[in-house]
Amino acid sequence: MTKISFKGSAMLNPVPSVLITSQNKEGKTNVFTVGWIGTACTKPPMITAAIRPERLSYEYIKETGEFVVNLPSKDMVKAVDFCGVRSGKNIDKIEHCNLTLEQSEKVKVPSIKQCPVSLECKVKTITPLGSHDLFLAEVLAIHVEENLLDENGKIHLEKANLICYSHGEYFSLNSKALGKFGYSVQKKKKSKNKFKK
Repeated sequence: MTKISFKGSAMLNPVPSVLITSQNKEGKTNVFTVGWIGTACTKPPMITAAIRPERLSYEYIKETGEFVVNLPSKDMVKAVDFCGVRSGKNIDKIEHCNLTLEQSEKVKVPSIKQCPVSLECKVKTITPLGSHDLFLAEVLAIHVEENLLDENGKIHLEKANLICYSHGEYFSLNSKALGKFGYSVQKKKKSKNKFKK
């Protein structure tokens, strides 16, 4: 199929759609939606989040150097959208969306109870880029709903009903895996035949 030249911004899709909580020094908490977010490093665990300077949460995060990334499930998609298009300068989005806050372990910023996964983060650097500034943050603690872990401690995020954002629309993730890391080079196990001649 022929490709055409397409004028647009960064065309990396789909991306996670997350709710980030932040808090100013006076203890006021805000929540907003972020799509430009990603993994940056494994050891130590670090993520990046691109945030517009005009956002209220930008001010809060820059002030305290802390935030929590909350991964919402598909039943929260309306709240995710609302928190992305409304400003905390004009409305208490946490109250409006009936979000419940929980105390964090390593940072002062609370997490969202309804979200199945939360990552407590500490800002390491802020890099001005243009429309957005890039926040590089270390993940200090992760909280996962118990029912997402099996008896061996393996996490099953496919059970979390997470969502993603792709070119202006929200999508739920398919719970059936297409493969697993390394499956393309994995050697096939030989079947054991008990009835050898």
